[in-house]
Amino acid sequence: MVERVEVGRRARTAVITVIMLGMLLAALDQTIVATALPTIVGDLGGGGHLSWVVTAYLLAETITTALVGKFGDLFGRKPAFLASVALFMVGSFLCGWADSMAWLIAARAVQGLGAGGLLVTSSAVIADVVPLSERGKYQGIIGALFGVSTVVGPLLGGLFVDHLSWRWAFYVNLPLGVIVLVVGALALPGVRSAGRPRIDYAGILLIALASTGLTLVTSWGGVEQPWTSPTILWLAAGSLVALALFVRVEQRAAEPMLPMRLFRKRVFTVCSVLSFVVGFAMLGGVTFIPTYLQYVHGASATQSGLEMLPLVTGILVASVTAGNVIGKTGRYRALPLVGTTLMVAGLLLLSLLDVDTSFWEASVYMLVLGLGEGLCMPVSIVVVQSTSDYEDLGVATSGVSFLRTLGSSFGVAVFGTVYASNLPEHLAGAVPPGVDPRAATNVQLLHELPDQLKAPIVAAYADTIQGVFLSVVPVAVVAFVVALFLREVPLRDTSRAAASGNNGVGESFAVPQSAESEQELEKLVALIVSQERRDPTPQVLASSGLPLNHAQAWLVLKVFRQSARHGDATLDRLAEETRVPAGVFEPVARQLMVKGLLAETADHYRFTAQGTEVFTRLVDAWRDWLHAKLVDWRCEDPEFTEAVDRVAAELVTTGRALAEREPASV
Repeated sequence: MVERVEVGRRARTAVITVIMLGMLLAALDQTIVATALPTIVGDLGGGGHLSWVVTAYLLAETITTALVGKFGDLFGRKPAFLASVALFMVGSFLCGWADSMAWLIAARAVQGLGAGGLLVTSSAVIADVVPLSERGKYQGIIGALFGVSTVVGPLLGGLFVDHLSWRWAFYVNLPLGVIVLVVGALALPGVRSAGRPRIDYAGILLIALASTGLTLVTSWGGVEQPWTSPTILWLAAGSLVALALFVRVEQRAAEPMLPMRLFRKRVFTVCSVLSFVVGFAMLGGVTFIPTYLQYVHGASATQSGLEMLPLVTGILVASVTAGNVIGKTGRYRALPLVGTTLMVAGLLLLSLLDVDTSFWEASVYMLVLGLGEGLCMPVSIVVVQSTSDYEDLGVATSGVSFLRTLGSSFGVAVFGTVYASNLPEHLAGAVPPGVDPRAATNVQLLHELPDQLKAPIVAAYADTIQGVFLSVVPVAVVAFVVALFLREVPLRDTSRAAASGNNGVGESFAVPQSAESEQELEKLVALIVSQERRDPTPQVLASSGLPLNHAQAWLVLKVFRQSARHGDATLDRLAEETRVPAGVFEPVARQLMVKGLLAETADHYRFTAQGTEVFTRLVDAWRDWLHAKLVDWRCEDPEFTEAVDRVAAELVTTGRALAEREPASV
């Protein structure tokens, strides 16, 4: 349980601004290198390792999310956030300074470690400083941020390559990171968990070894080493052993990272496989389509970013549409069936890309794939949230997200392996005599050649990329078969609310987070409150039978919290917490004294017996309202009941908080 922090409007605005900027930095770097990769390869060489520039970032980011959330609980959100920003900046500097592909890949891993911490701690800090009644609005903004970054990332990468240097795709993080560090150090409150979290170190280490090892197998096999070489065989065997040990450890861990009992439920297993495959196809396509557009079509880096808009627009539009359909109808089974069918069709169409394919044809092919991926993306999270018991709500949600991001890592690695193993064969004999061999790998040198000299090289790239997309078609077919086993179950109203609007997009694109079940419940409740057409506070206050307005109800809660901590409450202490002058609260305090709810001695306030009764009835009224909204949970778990009670106490502050009112309105 984390103690919430009261901050004034200005302080909260500063915190949210710095948090959003930090999240944007990390989200953009998932895709910003896509359009820069052909130029990076031409500059540094190592085209066979191209996919690892993306994979190293994703793997490091994914594994870090399992640790940093716990470290934030253990040592405080602020140190965890600032350390993540610093690590991200170090990685960004090293990326920009790289003089070899191996250096760049290692630096991207460092950057990914920082990015994972940034994304997890950012969400936690927002939950700490934003009242539950207003949090749904910010969750929507976060969703939009992730969606927009997927669109803007490739375009920004192209702009930097064409007008500055590919290195500025990384250097741009440094001045922004300094701003985040300075404002964060000044504005972020110090918050840590009241308890001591248990960290599944063994599970996290084993899944990191297994996923990294298997990714290396798919990357090196047939490229660096023959598939039957001792290196590949031992690496595969070691990875499988680590995976088996991970399963064993998770069965015994006190707080496992991914409880194996979840896979006993067919719904969770099906959703996990779907999530993995969608991630597999999405980032693989985003990574290698710019290679086709630049090498074969001759597009500049900026143009290739613009020409990818059909793909990312299809993902965003279909994802939002699917979320709204689920939210309004509660039905979802047809979405992954149609989506995986479109994914198969899109990959087959992309496997037809050649030197004669027009821009409009390529755009249609990308749009089909994007629509297919977007239709599948919101389904897994929504269904898992609707079928999980309360005790598994947090780990099940983060587990599906984890497998989606892991799928992205494997997807990019497999796409890259097919590309790296086939390109040398297709290029062999394609470089005409007398032509600089570097022109075959440097996109700028290639398109400076006369048409008759570059034609066979361009054709070699087109043939290679056709094979890349064709090789992924069987994976999408497997996804369609898996989708056939997905059952239609009644969805909880909370999950339907989460599917609607931008938050569904955020859940689809965001990295996994080591969330507790209560944190997930708070997110769902925040969305319910934000989607209420009218502020429920008057209704709740009326049902309680208490003649309290917003400001009075808010101050009652604050007096209770201060009394629990210090034995009594003072307006000076409240002013220090909220950064609002103590005089702003005096009129409301006098009103509560007139009502007989508070007693005052030497500026110290305590509840009267009547005040204690009023507070209890106020929380009971919110609890009743909340239970009505959560009626479809049908949960008898005592932990669920306690969590609902705590959330009900948070909701006492629904409406405009007193700390944000003008003195005259109080």
